[in-house]
Amino acid sequence: MMNKKLDAEPPMGLSERIERGNLFAAPCPSRAVLNHVCSRWGVLILIALRSGTHRFSELRRKMGGVSEKMLAQSLQALARDGFVLRVSHPVVPPFVEYSLTPMGEEVAGKVAELADWIELNLVRVMDAQSFADDSSVGN
Repeated sequence: MMNKKLDAEPPMGLSERIERGNLFAAPCPSRAVLNHVCSRWGVLILIALRSGTHRFSELRRKMGGVSEKMLAQSLQALARDGFVLRVSHPVVPPFVEYSLTPMGEEVAGKVAELADWIELNLVRVMDAQSFADDSSVGN
C-alpha cells in the first residue's frame, strides 16, 4: 500500500492557486464564467454559433423561448468573456452579427459534448426521473 503523503500532489503556492482558480470558493471569478457558459441560453448560443455567424434575430428564432433581453444579456456576457465576437455593421438599417472566437470554439466544443451526452442519454435520465417521482409519492 502506498503512503498517502507520497501520493498526494505537492501543495500549490499562492500565485499558482490564484492563476488556476477555485470553483468551490465563493469569490472565485471562474464561477461567473461558468454561469455564462453553462446557463440555459449560454449553452444554446454557443452551440448555435458553432454553425457560423448569426444575426441577433436569427439566434432568437433558432432558440425558441428566449426573450430579447435574455438573449442580449447572454450574448453580452459571452462576448465580454471572450467567447463571442460581436460585429456591428454601420449600414441603414444597422445590423449586428455574432460569431465564435477561437476560445469560443474551444468552449463550445466542450458544451456540445455535454449536450450530445444529454441527448443520447435522455431516455435513461427520464427513466430515473420517473423512478424518483414514483418513489416520492408515498413519502
